[in-house]
Amino acid sequence: MELVVILIEPKYAGNAGAVARLMKNFGFHSLWLVSPKFSLDSEECIKYAMHAYDIIQKAKIFESFEEVVEKVDFMAGTSSIESRDDRRHLRKAMDVKEFGRGARKLDGTIGIAFGREDYGLLNEEIKKCDVLIKIPTSNEYPAMNLSHAVAIVLYELSYSPPTPYRELADGKEKEKLHEFISILLDSINYPGYKKEKAKILIRRIIGRAMISKWEFHTLMGIISKIIEQCKSNGFK
Repeated sequence: MELVVILIEPKYAGNAGAVARLMKNFGFHSLWLVSPKFSLDSEECIKYAMHAYDIIQKAKIFESFEEVVEKVDFMAGTSSIESRDDRRHLRKAMDVKEFGRGARKLDGTIGIAFGREDYGLLNEEIKKCDVLIKIPTSNEYPAMNLSHAVAIVLYELSYSPPTPYRELADGKEKEKLHEFISILLDSINYPGYKKEKAKILIRRIIGRAMISKWEFHTLMGIISKIIEQCKSNGFK
């Protein structure tokens, strides 16, 4: 497993430095930043990174969230806002402990996106994530400091006992699977007004399952046969 910590439009150099230090504490080294609002060689960034400034020096910078999504096999988003209604799938979150146990079984590039310090990830960004993960906090004040949240997530990933690896279906394979699911929904004349929510629900289910390459090919075979059968029976 290669873990990438992704900071989306971070505002404060000190937070980025503190995240780098935490990454080194737990043995992770890949840091990506999307449109940071500061220079990585700022005095504050260096000060908070301490002996982990090499992680800052090697950090990759991107202009958009879409760019980083294309470069990982599995994308997990983070949020302090969780939907408690099963009918609202977009912000239905996975417990960080459960995520840690599952992620350690995978062989692939896993990205964990942490949103902006003031308002987190946008809904459009969350839609592109395979899963949303949440740290259990008090309802009285659920929002955590960025570096504190990173510390807890990395702890859960490093703490989970090693298990045999499964080769993870990569990002392109999963997107092809979602493309075929969309075709399938059209083939069965699934109501248009329900389609977007259904696609988000299915993305979350597949994300939580963390499917392997073998599982991907099996699902693709089944869905392809269903689409073929629908067409032969006069559906779209």
